Amino acid sequence: MTDPAEQDLRALFGQSTAVFAALTGAAHVVESASPAFLATVGGDEVRTGVALVDLVPGPAGQALVARLDEVFGTGEPHTGRDVRVVLGADPHAREAFFDFTYEPRRDAAGAVTGILVIGVETTQVKHAQRLTAEHRALLEQIARQAPLADVLDGMARRIEDLAPREVLVSVLLADADGRHLRHGAAPSLPDFYNQAIDGIATGEGVGSCGTAAHRREPVIVTDIATDPFWADFRDLAGQAGLAACWSTPILARDGGLLGTFAMYHRVPRVPQDTDLALTRVFAGTAALAIERHHTEQAQHAAEARASAAHDELAKAVHAERELRAEAEQRAAAEAELNARMRTAATAQAPGRTPSTASSAGAPGAPPPPRSSSPTRGATQRGCAAHVEEALINVRSVFIANEELGGLAAYVAR
Repeated sequence: MTDPAEQDLRALFGQSTAVFAALTGAAHVVESASPAFLATVGGDEVRTGVALVDLVPGPAGQALVARLDEVFGTGEPHTGRDVRVVLGADPHAREAFFDFTYEPRRDAAGAVTGILVIGVETTQVKHAQRLTAEHRALLEQIARQAPLADVLDGMARRIEDLAPREVLVSVLLADADGRHLRHGAAPSLPDFYNQAIDGIATGEGVGSCGTAAHRREPVIVTDIATDPFWADFRDLAGQAGLAACWSTPILARDGGLLGTFAMYHRVPRVPQDTDLALTRVFAGTAALAIERHHTEQAQHAAEARASAAHDELAKAVHAERELRAEAEQRAAAEAELNARMRTAATAQAPGRTPSTASSAGAPGAPPPPRSSSPTRGATQRGCAAHVEEALINVRSVFIANEELGGLAAYVAR
């Protein structure tokens, strides 16, 4: 089975056309010629006995005759590379390129009697070279991570330049939900048209692009004026001067919808194999660019989340440090207050003075008189226990007594 990519290449760059003609005399009369030669010089059937200048009128014919005159006069062969020839007449005219060889014909005596013309069309080769160069440039843009809008816009313009007939290219991008299509690139379509279709839904019968996105397969509308898919957009297309639209879904490697690639035409048209091949080639390139863009967006979003998490962690650490410093300051202040309260309680304790407290247990000292008073009994239990009890009493009194200003007012005395 032939590879689809290989089939596309064959369609785009198929066999070139070979032409042949035998001319005689200084007037370059056509003695014999292949049909391809007559098509090349503008004829529609084999005509012999006619001077070439009559078959190819105008500047192109004059240039060709001048070259033949030179070969006939000098007897030296000549090869022309990529000679530009316009084949056919408007509106079916097309540009073509040929490699021509002009070989003198001689009689038995060696005199030049005519010229053999052999040509090979190089149009496909030339187009292949251009396509290869343009495609390489697009891939380089993608590799350099150029903005997606720039890549798609450049791709659309390149296709419009490469196409043998006028074509207007559009790329629509799928929303994250895959249910709507957004404007991606359409450099040659009118702004009002691009704005009108921006955000269209995907679904059966929603124009060429909406239907292609829904079906996940190409949708070819050759005549917008009569196709039911365009019932809701027919007037809009008429205002934009559009008569045909071929749309191809742009799919990710996993089959997900990335967007659509459309080729519009000014007149009703049926696609040729070369058109479809060109569409597939660049739809694949668009998929590569869009997927690369999505990957970059996901990476940037992940980096932004990581940066935000890092900032929040830094704030939390800073807040924890501030809370810890504040707690340490409060602990130090409480310790200082406790020490001052102990000192104040000791100084205000009733009963025994430090001297009596210290002499209470001296050797040989008379025992203190006993008393039935609870206060006196309590003080006789020792200075340390008394200080603790007094501290509790002082705290309670001063905290409860608003007239005295509370504990802080007392400590500040």
